[in-house]
Formats: sequence, structure tokens, C-alpha cells
Amino acid sequence: MKRVIVGLSGGVDSSVAAYLLKEQGYEVIGLFMKNWHDDSVTISNECPWLDDSNDAMLVADKLGIPFQTVDLSEQYKERIVDYMFNEYQKGRTPNPDVLCNREIKFDVFMKIALDLGADFVATGHYCRKGTIQKEGKEVYQLLSGVDNNKDQSYFLCQLSQEQLSKSLFPIGELTKPEVREIATKLDLVTADKKDSQGLCFIGKVRLPEFLQQQLKPKEGVIVEIPEDKNYYNQTEPIFNSTREKLQYLTRKIEYSVTDGTIVGKHQGAHYFTKGQRKGLAVGGTAEPLFVIDTDVTDNIIYTGQGKEHPGLLKKALFVTEDELHWIREDLALKVDETMRVKARIRYRQPLQNAILHKVDSGLYVEFENAQSAITEGQFVAWYLNDELVGSGVIS
Repeated sequence: MKRVIVGLSGGVDSSVAAYLLKEQGYEVIGLFMKNWHDDSVTISNECPWLDDSNDAMLVADKLGIPFQTVDLSEQYKERIVDYMFNEYQKGRTPNPDVLCNREIKFDVFMKIALDLGADFVATGHYCRKGTIQKEGKEVYQLLSGVDNNKDQSYFLCQLSQEQLSKSLFPIGELTKPEVREIATKLDLVTADKKDSQGLCFIGKVRLPEFLQQQLKPKEGVIVEIPEDKNYYNQTEPIFNSTREKLQYLTRKIEYSVTDGTIVGKHQGAHYFTKGQRKGLAVGGTAEPLFVIDTDVTDNIIYTGQGKEHPGLLKKALFVTEDELHWIREDLALKVDETMRVKARIRYRQPLQNAILHKVDSGLYVEFENAQSAITEGQFVAWYLNDELVGSGVIS
């Protein structure tokens, strides 16, 4: 019997994953990860880790599998929380869920599992794993989940071949209603439990307060940029090369206070992200204001009216070489090669037609249609059909 350690989170998805593996004849062990100690920033009655850990224990008991808790809060603080603060300070918007999978669940947690003699680690992610033979070698594929509403392949876009080789995703072939139905039939305590929101495995966290512990508030101005500014309405120049065109499409507009009107004040540019609408507390505009850029050096937020504001829209993005990642290393592009793909710049975004252009310093992703709020620090992931083949941090 192969031994599988399931990351039991106290949610319905991992509960059903554990059940399915047991049915398939694996020796299953449930492990709950404790990633957080500081209760002062969690919204205490909305699923603190203690409730989750109890639910996970009750599920393990019901399924008749061994259960234990591991404390990974030190590694979580070091690898996720500190990274997030660092990114916010630079004016970038990190994605903790993608990082948590790469750094915690499929790295620290996986090493613990393998030390406990596991052959595989399993999670309750809605995605699938494929295996193909290529030049006599096994190559692992990360495939999107069957349930289009819940597909979570994007969150796993930074996994490696090594990590995939030891991973199982038992519920990837099911839809969420089917998963709930199985849990209800088994009378599991998690059957009707709401999906957790907030930072991966911490439970609900008040992000602004959480950041404020490290990043001190500092008052600055909110500037509204009109959409008829000349830099939005330039005629596209004639390009001598594709590269010139891509550099033009990914260029960053340097805004200044004199470009628009001061419409309000904020408590720190590093608390805001591109495309954000809530929290600006500025009224009286015909259309709602959206953040189009933040300047953390001078502590200014630039905004524009409406979600079609030209300051929000862009047709291309760039990923630097050191933040470029191929799950399918065998498909990695060489300099000057291109690839037609479907790509997304955030979870749940419908896949968009795009072309990848490899250059020596990294990779351009050029979209067929302009994308809204392409945000530095977030991940772009690209697919061939339903297979996620690579990803990178938007620079």
C-alpha cells in the first residue's frame, strides 16, 4: 500500500480528498498545518485555526485515519508574511496563495510528509495531474479541474516537476456540488462548511491592519487623472521590430500630481493596489474611481473614473528572467521563439488569447485584447488547452 499524507485543512474539499484516497486503497494519514499564532489580526469568530483543526480531527476520526498537527508558523512567517510585506513596500501586490502552495504546502509540508514515509502528498485542490512519456522520461502535467467554476490550477502555477511527481489531487475530476454531496452522505462535519476566504490557512485576516503592523500609515493625496490626457491618445509609432512594439505596449506611464486634480487623502499608498475601487472614500464623481497606479516613493495614489479608464488597460506585460517559471521545462521557449497560449492574470479570470515572446531578459506576454489592471507582483499563468505549462511574476 502506498502511503499518502493529506493536508487536512478542516474544509470540505480536503475531507473528501482523504475519503477518496482511502477508497482507492491508499494508506492515508491526515496532517493539519498550523501556520499562524497571532490571533490579534484574525477576525476571531470567522474560522480561527482552532475550529479548523478540530474539524480536521473529527473528519480523520470519522474516516478512521491517523491524524496529527504540524506547526509551520515559523516558516510561514519567514517565507510568506515577510515576503508580502517586502512586496507591498515596493508597491507590488503579492499573491500569498500561489506562494503558500510553492513554499509551504508543496515544499516544507511535503518534506515533512516524505520524512514520515509518504509516497505522495494530497490536497483538496480542484485540478488534475497528467503523466506523459517524452523521450523515455515521465513528464508530469498540471491540468485544470473539471469544475470550471472552481478550477484552482492557477494557484499551483509555480509547482515544479519534482513537486508534481509526488502530488495527488483526488477531487480534480469532481464538481463542488458532487464533493459536498459525498461529504453529506458520509455525514462529515465539514459537509456544509463555507469555503474559507482570506490568507491561505490563516483564516480570515484583516489585511490592512495586518500590514499596518509593519507598514506605518502615512497620509498622502489621491489624484484623479482625466481620460483625455495626451499620453493616452498618442498615435502608435511605427516600430522597427516586434521587440520595440512590446517595449512600447508594456511601458509604464509616469504620472505626476500636476497631471490631474487632488480629490482626497489616503493613509498609505502601499495599502492600495491597481484596479481597486473600495476604500478610496471619495464621492461625487460621475463614475466610481479606480486606482490606476500607486507611487510608494512619493506616497501618491492615481485614480481614474470608470472601469474602462485607459489608465487601467494594457495589452502586454513583462516577466523578468529570474521570475519566469516553466512547469513543463521541456516546452520552455528559447530566445526569439514565440508560443500561442491562453493566459490569465488573476484567479477566476476567463482565459485570454495571448502570444508569448521570449527575449534574453525574460518573457513578454502579448494579449489579443487589452487587459484591465495588470498588477505588478501578481502571477500570470499560461495554458495550452487545459494544461498550465508556465507562469511568472508580473514585473
